[in-house]
Amino acid sequence: MAQHRKPKQRSLSGHTARTAATLALASAATATAFEGTGHAEPRLSLGEVRAKVDRLYREAEVATEKYNGAKEKADRAEETLRDLRDEAARKTERLNSARQGLGSLATAQYRAGAVDPSVQLALSADPDAFLDRATRADHAGRRQAAEVADVRRQVRELDQLHTEADDTLGDLKSRQAELRKHKKTVTGKLGEAKRLLARLTADERTRLARAERAERGEGGHTAGSDGPDGPDSSGRASRDDARGAAPAGAVKAPDSRAAKAVSYAYKALGSPYVWGATGPNAFDCSGLTQAAYRAAGVSLPRTTYAQIDAGRRVGRSELRPGDLVFFYSGISHVGLYVGNGQMIHAPNPSAPVRLAPIDQMPFAGATRVA
Repeated sequence: MAQHRKPKQRSLSGHTARTAATLALASAATATAFEGTGHAEPRLSLGEVRAKVDRLYREAEVATEKYNGAKEKADRAEETLRDLRDEAARKTERLNSARQGLGSLATAQYRAGAVDPSVQLALSADPDAFLDRATRADHAGRRQAAEVADVRRQVRELDQLHTEADDTLGDLKSRQAELRKHKKTVTGKLGEAKRLLARLTADERTRLARAERAERGEGGHTAGSDGPDGPDSSGRASRDDARGAAPAGAVKAPDSRAAKAVSYAYKALGSPYVWGATGPNAFDCSGLTQAAYRAAGVSLPRTTYAQIDAGRRVGRSELRPGDLVFFYSGISHVGLYVGNGQMIHAPNPSAPVRLAPIDQMPFAGATRVA
């Protein structure tokens, strides 16, 4: 019988060992690179940083408007739940009073005894008085039956209220979960943008701020022209000086409400952008337009995609001061038109409320507030 022997293993030595070690190190280095550890992130150019930050801000703004919409619905659900609970408490109190009344009547009947009426008549010393009492008892019985029916109706109404409250509570919890999701998205996008901007050198920040001012048609340092890291002290001072009435030569608003909204927007110049804020000291884009028209006595919806339907749509060539102007295909940004191709808007966390040309972003439509 042939004998099968296990092949003898050779130890690695010399050139073979060195080759194996080199391959192992190369493999480990490749794996490490794919895992993202020990591999320095490539240095982005200033243009690439700006493009990436702008994209992150737009994505954050989309999530912000979704957050605002979810918050509006959550607030309504919370108010509805509070009203339902208050109404249920009032109905419970009335139901308890009605039940106590029925209980007192039932106790009185029990004490009187359940004697057959014909027997009571036969034993009565005064039949006429008995018949009179029996008539009154019959009326009382009908009244009692009505009271019982009313209690049953109140019980059904209370059960219905509890069902509505449970449904509203479920809706509120769903909205709150949606809020947390959108908040996480917003803070993640804004945090990433902040980290990118923090890596810029002082010279890069200066060049970036200069490029942004040039896009707005500004020469030197003007109100609200801070760099991407936010305002410095001189910027704050100049912005404070810029707040107030519309400048001389500004186009007049067509009516008093639009004029008040425009005036409010001018006074808000230099206010910081804070996502979810509606004033009076900080705003996001739809929060600013909502606050401006609130000052004019007009209630606007909270979100950009709802505000665009808050009035009559107008074309770009028809724009007048006080019109709402919207940008991007998803209607994720809004500003208040003030004339001469300019708007006042809350751009993003890197820039305060400012005056800007409407052709700075992709125009999506405009609405004249009804």
